[in-house]
Amino acid sequence: MILYIAEKPSLGRAIADALPTPHKKGDGCIYVGKGDVVSWCIGHLLEQAQPESYDPVFKKWSIAHLPIVPDQWKLEVKPKTKKQFTILKKLIKQADVLVNVGDPDREGQILVDEVISFSGVSASKRAAAKRCLISDLNINAVKKSLNNLRDNSEFISLATSALARARADWLYGINMTRLCTLQGQKSGFNGVLSIGRVQTPLLGLVVHRDLEIEGFVSKPFYEVFVTLKTAAGERYQAKWKPSEACESFMDEDGRVLSRKLADNVVARVVDQNGTVKKVQQGKKKQPAPLPYNLSALQIDAAKRYGLSAKQVLDLCQQLYEKHKLITYPRSDCRYLPMEHYSGAQQVTAAIAKTCHKLSDAVAKADLRLKSKAWNDAKISAHHAIIPTAKSVDSSRLSSGEANLYELIARQYLIQFYPPFEYMDKQIDTEVSGGLFIAKQKDVLAEGWKTLFPQSKSSGNRSKTSDSSPGESAEEAFSGVRLPDVQQGDAVLCTEAHVDEKQTSPPKHFTDATLLAAMTGIARFVSDPVIKKVLRETDGLGTEATRAGIIELLFTRQFLTRSGKEIRATDVGRQLITSLPENMTHPDMTAHWESQLEAISQRELAYNHFMQPMALSLRELIEEVGAVRFDGLQGKGKAMVRPRRKKPAVSKRASAVKKPGVRKRS
Repeated sequence: MILYIAEKPSLGRAIADALPTPHKKGDGCIYVGKGDVVSWCIGHLLEQAQPESYDPVFKKWSIAHLPIVPDQWKLEVKPKTKKQFTILKKLIKQADVLVNVGDPDREGQILVDEVISFSGVSASKRAAAKRCLISDLNINAVKKSLNNLRDNSEFISLATSALARARADWLYGINMTRLCTLQGQKSGFNGVLSIGRVQTPLLGLVVHRDLEIEGFVSKPFYEVFVTLKTAAGERYQAKWKPSEACESFMDEDGRVLSRKLADNVVARVVDQNGTVKKVQQGKKKQPAPLPYNLSALQIDAAKRYGLSAKQVLDLCQQLYEKHKLITYPRSDCRYLPMEHYSGAQQVTAAIAKTCHKLSDAVAKADLRLKSKAWNDAKISAHHAIIPTAKSVDSSRLSSGEANLYELIARQYLIQFYPPFEYMDKQIDTEVSGGLFIAKQKDVLAEGWKTLFPQSKSSGNRSKTSDSSPGESAEEAFSGVRLPDVQQGDAVLCTEAHVDEKQTSPPKHFTDATLLAAMTGIARFVSDPVIKKVLRETDGLGTEATRAGIIELLFTRQFLTRSGKEIRATDVGRQLITSLPENMTHPDMTAHWESQLEAISQRELAYNHFMQPMALSLRELIEEVGAVRFDGLQGKGKAMVRPRRKKPAVSKRASAVKKPGVRKRS
């Protein structure tokens, strides 16, 4: 008997539909043809044991117990899903062959693997287990995956990475939450000060940005513009580029802060002759952006529709599980396997039927084109999020689902459009020893950008109303045309003026920018060595966890919203400003993420991550043990113990249960 173990019931039903009949619904399973069975987990059926499971003395929180580091790690069956675990355990023991059909990521891998292991099957049976990777719940796609089973042993490193992550989160979350809460109580704080490996530095990003904005002092800076006249009488405007000799009058962003210096430049160049030093001109092509992974989709959806990361993930799950209109949504990959290329005709036809707004875009797509997105070498457990070959009547979709589907479909369609082409021209002119730069960009062919409507306020592609992906203010296209000049041509500076501007503070985080910060965390890392390491394995949290971590900070009332802006609450701010800096900056956590990725790629051993982590935890406990949270005195909600008489976990303990054992914290 073959037992297929899915991550969740919806996936289990999709698997059963693709297997031979007859089908018979059982308790927590489906019996299919040939005597095989499909069953499922309900997310994680097991969780890391609480400290008191290792020693009853740990039930009472005490600084003297810290750090709590298990010698032998334990898992416990979750009370809410104990029945399903019992069913699954019995089926696992009866089965001849086990097939892991967890979601195609490291969490999907381990949550099935840990159930198989915890059920006490033989080593030979575990070694013979198979792996099925499903990213599309439509029956033909599922059948194809079932016909291409792989050895489950190929994915041991993925499970090891997830295991290391879960245990590191437990060690850090349990120990630091208990320590900070107890220290907070000494300072008069009422409540739990929850600490997490990812959530705390993420909160730190918001707090540090808020403080930077509040402490910002605007300063004037100056730009010099000149009008230059050619021998043929043509005029063009150029901007002064300060030389290295001016650095003492500039800020770290290269802006000139001295009005006297700017005025001096104007006085020196007006009515003076100049020379064209260099002319650069060339046709450039911008290929279509890659299809979405989850973070890229969440960022775009936040910008265009004001959706939170969690809202996007929830809508994606609906499109994936209920409607079966998109492929697996929790993907961190933006590439597609070559085998998917042959299905483009069916996918685009489904897009036209489901999203009428894109029917014209489908008709104009050239399915003979093959963008850089099709790359087998870039595919691991999963691929980019794209539409499936299934179509539905759009009236069956909510507005949020329809909007999200349109984003995903458009991003897929642009893979079958030619590059955006433009002419890039730059004239470098020297006048009285100063260098002046003039730039021009002219659109030659819209290419894939035809799918992103231009702003109604301008005929130029200076900014699109739909903000085509990757476009920034620096890529603005000017309506001004530069003259045809050659290197060495003489010009005359007929006018010059100074533009006075004001430096502006950074902006408060929004859903889009906070997600962008998490995915590009190297920008916020101060350690140059770690920053270099993170250039390839960049990210704070994972695609599947980022939305939940952001929402967790709102739930714990560390963050609040002001319109679209995300700001820290007073408690969140006081917590971060009281903690040691290395806990509130992303350096340590981001480095951990890169090591976890290295484990999944078989480039780092489990012990080489866990042992140094446990040692650094002991040092951190000593450091935080000296911290006082005086700024939190009188704040927080007092903990009320349950009225029931029978022994129960205190509210204090239950409050940290989630951060300590969250499967994706």
